[in-house]
Amino acid sequence: MKIEPIAFFKSPLSSKFGIPRQSGLVQDLPGSIVFTDAFHDAEGLRGLEEFDYLWLIWGFSMNVHAEKHATVRPPLLGGNERLGVWATRSPFRPNNLGLSSVRIVKVHHDACTIDVAGADLMDGTPIYDVKPYLPYTDSHAEARAGFTDSHQWEHLQVVIPPAVQEVLGAADCRLLEQVLSLDPRPHYHHTSDRIYGMPFRLYDVHFKVVQGVLYVVNIVKNRDV
Repeated sequence: MKIEPIAFFKSPLSSKFGIPRQSGLVQDLPGSIVFTDAFHDAEGLRGLEEFDYLWLIWGFSMNVHAEKHATVRPPLLGGNERLGVWATRSPFRPNNLGLSSVRIVKVHHDACTIDVAGADLMDGTPIYDVKPYLPYTDSHAEARAGFTDSHQWEHLQVVIPPAVQEVLGAADCRLLEQVLSLDPRPHYHHTSDRIYGMPFRLYDVHFKVVQGVLYVVNIVKNRDV
C-alpha cells in the first residue's frame, strides 16, 4: 500500500529537538493542519467544528532512513532500559507512522486548514489522515499504561532573562517555558557546561541546565529567516 500526505503541519518548532515527547504535554502549543491542493475541499471539513479533539496519523519524516530495531530505549526510563518497540511510542518504527490527539482550536473551511493545540509534530510533518476523537470509545480512564504508570516526567524550572522576555513577549515566553520545562536534551546529555540550541519561531534559543534549572542564555535571529 502506498499512502500520500493529505496535509502538512505548521508549527513554531522547526526541528525535532525540542518537540514534546507526547501530544498534550504542552497543551497550548499552537499548530495548523494545512491540506494539500488535492484535498483542498471545504466539503471534507463539514461537521468537524462540532468536535473538540482530533486523531492525527502522521509520518516521522526525519527518521525514514534510520536503522530500526525490535527493542528501543525509552527516554522516560533514562535511556538505560530496553523495551519492545511495540510497547513504546518510539519514533523509530518500521513504517514511520505516528499517532497524536490534538485539540481543535478553529476550523477554517474556506482555507482548508485546521488550527489545533497540543501537538507533538514539527513544522512540515506530513499528515496521512485526520479522524475525530470520540470520548465514548477512545477514552479509557482506568486503563493500565505500562512503564508510564510508575515513571513520570520531571519538569525543569525554567529561567528566561528579561532581555529575552522583552523580545519574545509574554505569550511566547509562556509557551517557550512549557516546552523547555520538559527537558528537550537527549537522555545521555546531562553536562552543566554544555550549551544547547533549539529553533523556536524566528529564533535559535540557547540554553543550559544546571542542577535541575534550565537557564535560557540568549536568543539569536534564525539565519534562514
